[in-house]
Amino acid sequence: MQYDPTQLTWRKSSYSSGNGQCLEVGHGVQDVTPVRDSKNAPGPLLVFRTGSWSMFLTAVKADTFSADA
Repeated sequence: MQYDPTQLTWRKSSYSSGNGQCLEVGHGVQDVTPVRDSKNAPGPLLVFRTGSWSMFLTAVKADTFSADA
């Protein structure tokens, strides 16, 4: 899948403290969710299937995510 990251709408979490250590999530690509480091916007992206990203967020919000799992 080809897309131009500069053409996406990027959003930081409302919980971002503004200290530069944030992730941004790209919107506007079908079936995937691109994620980038806000300190290095033109740098590499991680791209997740949208369903996988949604499950991850649900687990984090429910506090059921464990780095040990």
